[in-house]
Amino acid sequence: MLVNRRKDRVERQKGHRCGDRLNGRTTGYSLIEVLVVLVIIGLIAGLVGPQFFGRVETSKVKTADTQIKMLKTSLQTYRLDNGTYPSTDEGLLALVRRPHGGNGLWQGPYLDDELPLDPWSRPYQYRLEPSSTQTFVLYSMGADGQPGGEGLDADVGYLPI
Repeated sequence: MLVNRRKDRVERQKGHRCGDRLNGRTTGYSLIEVLVVLVIIGLIAGLVGPQFFGRVETSKVKTADTQIKMLKTSLQTYRLDNGTYPSTDEGLLALVRRPHGGNGLWQGPYLDDELPLDPWSRPYQYRLEPSSTQTFVLYSMGADGQPGGEGLDADVGYLPI
């Protein structure tokens, strides 16, 4: 009998875990406790989420700028090999595939992978403008996909003058 009392006291001092049986009842979390935790998680996500997604759009603009610089470098390499930039009709595809009726100097492909789309999954705009001071136009129309715009919707790259 004395041994049983000590055993019970030791069992009570050990504590219990979720799912253990204590005095004939299974312990666990109540529905109220679970709901309170879910509300707290929802509040934290509501405060942090918009700030996180705002940074995603900013990173897309930086990605577009980096890809445009990479494409410009590839265009310059193309020009060194061929003596001119690709025509507007040939477009940026001339960086990855030999243009039809070319001059035979093409040493490409000038990109390691396929031609990238901008971060908003649209093709980059390219146009040869030999009469202007910048020779070619290469840009992304930004988040809205429309010419012009401000902030995240602004065009990114070497824009028409």
